[in-house]
Amino acid sequence: MLTTVEKVIHLQDFDIFANTSTEDLAFLAAITDEVKLDEGQVIFKEGDFPDALYMIIEGKIRLTRDNEEVMVAGSNDSFGTWALFDDEPRVATATTLDECLLLRIDKEEFFDFLADNANITQSIIKTLVKR
Repeated sequence: MLTTVEKVIHLQDFDIFANTSTEDLAFLAAITDEVKLDEGQVIFKEGDFPDALYMIIEGKIRLTRDNEEVMVAGSNDSFGTWALFDDEPRVATATTLDECLLLRIDKEEFFDFLADNANITQSIIKTLVKR
């Protein structure tokens, strides 16, 4: 199981948190869950309710839309980012290609977190605008 410090180190590697201070990432790490998955597991399906952001620490994830590959995501990639900001159904299916270690941030916990942390809200918005 990852420590808070290890989660912060990993969170720093994801572009969505590029402008977020280490101190703020430490608070964010408290609501970040570690998820271990085996090969071939479906994380979410196209059309599912968007409930979390995922970040890959180890392994690869295949994202498909209408049974066609959209991309393969690997270490230090995130997917499902818009789930934190939008209630539209998932636009792709995410399936593990091998054993994976992911970080997961739940949408509801994230909103509660943002309500108390204006600094991180500003840093994430800056990053999203740059995209």
